[in-house]
Amino acid sequence: MESTTKSSAYLKGMLAVMPLTIAVIPWGVLAGSLALEVGLTALQSQAMSAIIFAGSAQLVALGMIKAGIGIGSILITTLLITSRHLLYAMTMRSQISPMSLKWRLSLGFLLTDELFAIAQQSGSEASSRHKLDPWYALGGGLTFYLGWNLATFLGIVAGQSIDNLEELGLDFAIAATFIALVVPTVKKPSILVCVLVSLVLAVICAVFEIQVGLLIASISGMCAGMAYAKLTNEGEKKAAVLTEHVSEFETQDHSQSHEKEHTKNEEKR
Repeated sequence: MESTTKSSAYLKGMLAVMPLTIAVIPWGVLAGSLALEVGLTALQSQAMSAIIFAGSAQLVALGMIKAGIGIGSILITTLLITSRHLLYAMTMRSQISPMSLKWRLSLGFLLTDELFAIAQQSGSEASSRHKLDPWYALGGGLTFYLGWNLATFLGIVAGQSIDNLEELGLDFAIAATFIALVVPTVKKPSILVCVLVSLVLAVICAVFEIQVGLLIASISGMCAGMAYAKLTNEGEKKAAVLTEHVSEFETQDHSQSHEKEHTKNEEKR
């Protein structure tokens, strides 16, 4: 019975992340071909995806290697790009911390934007318990890991036989994937404010070629969203609506119980 529950949760995780895995195939193909182009061997290119397992950081690092930029700048840049994982970890702390060390290490390695998205969706479905099934997360994370590495392998093979693969516009998959991740989460005005502020600032920073533009846009967006939520008491309003619904339910339940009791008393008479 328990093994069936684990298998079911694992399968649900696989199915949840499958559309996102398919969406990043062009991205993975681009990473594999670009790695060959900058001078890495096929084995090194595959190992980069297997060990680092960070799409945006890999592409940026490869571009900087191609441009001849030093290792120090590459490390700092990739650290800034992947710093969002710290925020993910803080958000998921209540879900992950009760798990054993082996689960925390495994899911920590598999943590991506995509796994974070389906984990939050799973947490919302669990409502008040807000528990994350580790087998569900493992199914999603491992499926995405295998998909990413398979796409990298395809890129390595294609990069050896097709010239100028990067000119086919495969990098659009990066933008498409993040749009698919963000849009379903916009369910409150504060999140919409956060997204819009981040979007506008990211474009402005890109136009003016500001190196830390992504970091500026993301932090500014979060601050704007939090400020909006505090100014409009968004969280308190939602809590009040939930309390009202609970009260209505309890009142209806009490009325039904009273009616049943009254009916029983009438029957006894």
